[in-house]
Amino acid sequence: MPSRQNSLRSVVLGVGSYLPEQIVTNADLQSRMDTSDEWIVQRTGIRQRHIAEKSETTSTLATRAAEAALADAGRSAADIDLIIVATSTPDYTFPAVATQVQAALDIRSGAAFDLQAVCSGFVFAIATADKFLTSGSNKRALVIGAETFSRLMNWEDRTTCVLFGDGAGAVLLEAQQSNGELHDRGVLTSQLRSDGRHREKLYVDGGPSATGTVGHLRMHGREVFRHAVGMVADVVEEAFAATGTSADDLDWFVPHQANRRIIDASAEKLGIASQKVVVTVDRHGNTSAASIPLALAEAHADGRIKKGDLVMIEAMGGGFTWGSALIRW
Repeated sequence: MPSRQNSLRSVVLGVGSYLPEQIVTNADLQSRMDTSDEWIVQRTGIRQRHIAEKSETTSTLATRAAEAALADAGRSAADIDLIIVATSTPDYTFPAVATQVQAALDIRSGAAFDLQAVCSGFVFAIATADKFLTSGSNKRALVIGAETFSRLMNWEDRTTCVLFGDGAGAVLLEAQQSNGELHDRGVLTSQLRSDGRHREKLYVDGGPSATGTVGHLRMHGREVFRHAVGMVADVVEEAFAATGTSADDLDWFVPHQANRRIIDASAEKLGIASQKVVVTVDRHGNTSAASIPLALAEAHADGRIKKGDLVMIEAMGGGFTWGSALIRW
C-alpha cells in the first residue's frame, strides 16, 4: 500500500470481553422444544450459547467488556475521549448504550454514541472510530460490540432461537503516528457496504415507530446464506486490493460468528487456510455485533493473535450490511 509520511493510524492497545454466566446448551433447548443437538450442530456448528440474566442489560455487558479492555491496555477510563457501541439491542430507545457506559466508567468528556448495523455493527464501528482518530479529532476510543439478542427471540421458533446468544467485546484504539507502511501497526483499511432491498430476509418485526413493540427476529435462513459468502468475499477482496495483500499474507481471519458453514465456505472461497480462522460460534452462538470482538479477545488472550500479526475481520448482517477491516495488530 502507498506510504504516507507522518500519518495517523488507529492502533489496538487492548481487548476485553464479557459473557454472561448462564450457559444454555443444545440439550437444554432439546428439553424445551422440537429440536436436537445433532440438528443444531449439523446446520450451524453451535453447541451452546450464553444468555443474560434479567438483571443484566446490554449496557452492563458492554461496561464489563470495556473495563477488561482498559485493564488489558493498562489504561484508565480518563484516557478515553470516544466511545462507540455497536448494538441492535439497546437498554432503551434512548439514551444510547454508549452514554451509559460512559457514565458507568465516570468519563465526563468526549463523545459517546451507538451505531446500528446489526451483525456488521462492530466492523462499521471500527471504521467509524478510525475516521475520528486518524482525523486528529480524538485520541483514544473504546469500540464495543454488545448484545442481548435473547430478548429478541421467539423461544417457540426453533429456526431462530437456537442461533443466538448474548455477550460483549471491546477494543481500545489509540491514534499513533505512522509512516503509513504495510508493516506499521493499526487499521490499514476498511470496506463497508449496505443494500436496503434485502430487509425482509433478516429483520425484527417491531419497533417504536412501526409497532410500538420490541418485536421478534425473523429470518429467511437460506436466503441469508445464499448472499453471505459472496458479500463477505467482496469486501475481503477489496481490502486485499486496497493494501496489496493476499490471503497468504494473513495471520488470522476473524469472521462474524453466525454459522460454521458460512465461516468455512467463506474461508474456502477466499483461499484462507483453516488453521488461520478463529472460530467461537460453537460456544458463543451468534452474538451479532459482539461476535467479532469476543473472538478477538479470546484469540488475543490465549496468545494466538500477537503484536505485528495481520488480522482480517469481516461480517454480514441484516439490512443487508456487510464489511471488512484489515488490522496490523
